Amino acid sequence: MTRVRAWVNRLRRRAWRWVFFRMLFGERSGGALLAGTRISPSTCIEHEDRLVLDDDVFIGHFNFIEASAGVRIGRGSQITNYVSIVSHSTHRAVRVAAALSGIDSPALDGAVVRQPIEIGQRCFLGPHSTIEAGTVLGHGTLVASHSRVRGRFPDFAVLAGSPATVVGDTRKPDRAWLAGHPQLRDGYEAWLRSVSSEVKP
Repeated sequence: MTRVRAWVNRLRRRAWRWVFFRMLFGERSGGALLAGTRISPSTCIEHEDRLVLDDDVFIGHFNFIEASAGVRIGRGSQITNYVSIVSHSTHRAVRVAAALSGIDSPALDGAVVRQPIEIGQRCFLGPHSTIEAGTVLGHGTLVASHSRVRGRFPDFAVLAGSPATVVGDTRKPDRAWLAGHPQLRDGYEAWLRSVSSEVKP
């Protein structure tokens, strides 16, 4: 009996993994089919109509993306696992809510923070990081695991901490790695030129 149960449980686990933890290709964003974009079925997306994705985006397992104020994720970016991207915050509203005063006042409108988030091209968001409302990450940014990120950050920043600060530049380790892989340098440098020529907001 134990062997039968073990065999059934093995099949159940395989079926669950195949249905819920298999990375799926092919998403739609803004009417376009993104053949190279992959999103895990275990990622929760709220207000999906306000999530704008470029192609080749990877969004791994057990992430939470709340896009009510708008979230844009640039081409080639990777959202690893257990990442929260939240375009609104109610931490103040739960304390100064209209329900406590019994009035509906315009003065309470600012109690809920709601701002769009923009993540540039080829960014990497480490596990258990949080991207807060109003954040803008430049191209090539690396967010270390367990970081809490709020604000505007330049291209190629390495961010770490809670709150996150700039602790490095991704181009420095890239140059060292490319020294041992010179066949990749032309494509990398062409990408650097393309993003440096963009007009930044």
